Amino acid sequence: MVGKYFKPTSLTWLASLVPLLAGLVVATLPLHGMDSIVTTINNLTGGIPAAVMINTGLLGIGVRGALDD
Repeated sequence: MVGKYFKPTSLTWLASLVPLLAGLVVATLPLHGMDSIVTTINNLTGGIPAAVMINTGLLGIGVRGALDD
């Protein structure tokens, strides 16, 4: 099952990883306290909520896993 979704050479997979990681960084601000990085991400994304970025990343990875090779 891991091979179906873990495709680091796929452009779709990599493009989906970016919003997933950005959403995780924004969501975990109280844990790491890197305000400047979170502010930069919020400025680049227009203030999209962390949950939306995480779900977008997961959606892209799931779609990539559903595609036939």
